[in-house]
Amino acid sequence: MNLASSLWLVSPEIFLSVSSLILLLVAAWSQEKAARLITILSVAALFGASTLLMLLSHNPDFKGGADAFDGLYRMDAFGSSAKFLIYLAAIISLIVAPRFFQDGGKYRSEYPVLILFATIGMGMMVSATDMMTLYIGLELNSLSAYVLASFIRTDIRSSEAGLKYFVLGALASGMLLFGISLVYGFAGSTSFAVIGEALSGDLSTGPLIGLVLVLSGLAFKISAVPFHMWTPDVYEGAPTPVSAFFASAPKVAAVALTTRVIIDAFGGQTSAWQQIIVFVALASIILGAVAAIGQQNIKRLLAYSSINNVGFLLIGLATGTAAGISAMMFYLAIYVAMTLGSFICVLEMRDKDGKPLESLASLAGLSQTRPGLAAAFAVFMFSLAGIPPLFGFWGKFLVFDAAVAAGMLPLAVIGIAASVIGAFYYIKVVKIIYFDDPADEIVVTGHKAENILIALLALFVSPLGYLAIPFIAPITASAAAALF
Repeated sequence: MNLASSLWLVSPEIFLSVSSLILLLVAAWSQEKAARLITILSVAALFGASTLLMLLSHNPDFKGGADAFDGLYRMDAFGSSAKFLIYLAAIISLIVAPRFFQDGGKYRSEYPVLILFATIGMGMMVSATDMMTLYIGLELNSLSAYVLASFIRTDIRSSEAGLKYFVLGALASGMLLFGISLVYGFAGSTSFAVIGEALSGDLSTGPLIGLVLVLSGLAFKISAVPFHMWTPDVYEGAPTPVSAFFASAPKVAAVALTTRVIIDAFGGQTSAWQQIIVFVALASIILGAVAAIGQQNIKRLLAYSSINNVGFLLIGLATGTAAGISAMMFYLAIYVAMTLGSFICVLEMRDKDGKPLESLASLAGLSQTRPGLAAAFAVFMFSLAGIPPLFGFWGKFLVFDAAVAAGMLPLAVIGIAASVIGAFYYIKVVKIIYFDDPADEIVVTGHKAENILIALLALFVSPLGYLAIPFIAPITASAAAALF
């Protein structure tokens, strides 16, 4: 494919790159004065990238997918659907951020620019078809994330979160690079397609170790057990809008990247990678369910909820079928809505002095002081638990159904049993909200943007979300088909 076509295929990333560099210069010249303007322009840039992505998706020349830059990057339905979710999560994270930082006087112009840089990296990740593109995109996202986690420099928890994320992220990055080098040594190429052909026969010890190390590095990025250790500390210490961003957009990108690597590069070695994914899925589901029970901080609880949900997502991937990947993508869309809604509810938890509240005890009796917020919180909790008829139940049903159809009944049974354990701490939150004596700590903030977003997301994960199935199902089906 010629250079012009390649540039057109990567136009969303080019548009975001140019926009972020211009906004970075504006931020350097204006300091904090233009922080809100830069945030608005960043949201506009993400909408512009979404428009370009839509035009590419409906372009008949690229309908079945196309490669750019001699196979370094692929534009297809799978990458497009993941990018739409990433852009949407980034937009919502930007909308809710200024008010959180404004109360502490810490909102700076570089915040939205860092979100854009991270989004560019995530866009490269989901479209990468070469180990080099994979690593560049992943590190662009990671380096931005390290700064975002430690964004409040006067807060020791934020600084600690950024440091922990950086140190553990560097370790995971080293494992990933070592795995890539081993795979390259035995396959003779960094291209997913060439690796898939070279490793199609019996897998010797060398490339098997490379496969394990690559999957270990990627498991860190999706915060899957046993590489989950950074997640609770980082989610608790980072500013809440940053935690909301970490739990949504990068999760989509990392899961999509892991899926593409497994199907494209190691698709011929199902018996090797399937064992790893099944173990990681079950371990994440069980640990995420059990470890969350004793948590008293709502952000740490949501961190373990994120680990738990990653396990359910990986059940769809473990099947190795188009139906499983489609179910995973469907559940991913519901997960993003549930997680963002939950974190925005946490953003609304403030005392009379405007300070954020994060303890479960502060939610006591919320139904009497803020009934609307309490109802939305309950919807998100019940949906995360997978309790019918909420939309979260449908996502879990799809991945379990795909596992049963693929002949993995024990995996589905264990997953269902573990989801019952996880339901305990979600219901515990609802019990505190509706049945405990009022703590009278959370006051009415009256910010319309957050309230509107909470209402829309709650409606989506409510039984009304089933009305969206005819629109979402074809998109996830075509996304899965693009990989096979």
